[in-house]
Amino acid sequence: MKVALVNFSGSVGKTVSTSHLLAPRIPGAEIIAVESTNESAADLGLDVDQVRGEHFGKIFRKLLVVPAAIIDVGASNIEDFLGELVKYDQAQSEIDYYVLPVISSGKAQRETIKTIQALSAAGVDRNRIRVLFNRVDVRAVDEFEAIFAYERVSGSFLANPQAQILETELFDLLANRRTTIEAVLADATDYRQQLRETDLDDEESIERITDMIALRSLAKPVQRQLDDAFSALFA
Repeated sequence: MKVALVNFSGSVGKTVSTSHLLAPRIPGAEIIAVESTNESAADLGLDVDQVRGEHFGKIFRKLLVVPAAIIDVGASNIEDFLGELVKYDQAQSEIDYYVLPVISSGKAQRETIKTIQALSAAGVDRNRIRVLFNRVDVRAVDEFEAIFAYERVSGSFLANPQAQILETELFDLLANRRTTIEAVLADATDYRQQLRETDLDDEESIERITDMIALRSLAKPVQRQLDDAFSALFA
């Protein structure tokens, strides 16, 4: 499977989706960060090939030979990426799915609709454009009215309300500790024992240990929720 995460809007969760939703569930996927300024999955210790949007030729050649890829296109590079995409005949067909993470702000929803329109103009068919609802408080269907209304009117993309990532502090904690959910769940360290043995005046150690305990407590339920989101996204 080859997936591109795109949105004209920044700060909607493309890198979170790459690192924590897609990479663990697409075995062997090569991660390509099309980014020049912001955080990428490399900041969490994942193996990432970083390029700029105007270097689409390099991306295109890689897509021809790798069986699985995740392309995280930063907002500062998406115009170049899409501009180069249409220069190569049928290049858009080398990507199986275009996933558009979105948060509930009005601006992000408007920019998401603009991105859908650009993808449709580039020849991407409805079934390959999927919206991923991020930072959802309770239910995406209640918080993203503009997206669902546009889906009904245009019929040019798919928006499954179950393809949602719920609001959680876990991702910020993971970023602070430069780690992943999988690494947290695989860590057998007894942090509660460490906490009992640590001097309470050692604030740095206390912060690190309590962060790890919080991470472990949050990781399992979030992992289950991400499993459900992934299944709904590609249903």
